[in-house]
Amino acid sequence: MSEKKERILALDIGEKRIGVAVSDPLGITAQGIGVIERQNWTSDLTALRRLIDEHGATCLLLGLPRNMDGTLGDKAREVQEFGELISRELGIPVEYQDERLSTRAVEGTLIAANVRRSRRRRVIDKLAAVYILQAYLDRKAGNNK
Repeated sequence: MSEKKERILALDIGEKRIGVAVSDPLGITAQGIGVIERQNWTSDLTALRRLIDEHGATCLLLGLPRNMDGTLGDKAREVQEFGELISRELGIPVEYQDERLSTRAVEGTLIAANVRRSRRRRVIDKLAAVYILQAYLDRKAGNNK
């Protein structure tokens, strides 16, 4: 029988929304679970705490928006600061996954599937979180292509 792994909650952090995905209990696949509409620090933390508790997450994975040359820019440093605050406030470990081109890749997939622009806007953040988490799970499992 397979060993149960930790559940990971992945976040695609934007200025207006945070896309959220969670790993399955075996740590094989990522499922999108929603979007947090950002209001302020307190409401963001409350929403994250609720999702952590609801899904039994033991780790947060934040998409890290590196520059195309791999360096960290202002947005990446903001995400790292956000991660440090979350870890300190919620007492949960935080890891990072390179998210270069994740939103663009997801948007390309949605366009190819003829998803209307209004629908794409509603799902793109959640699907970007899925993309980020699945890349992380595949890397951990040694399934890099």
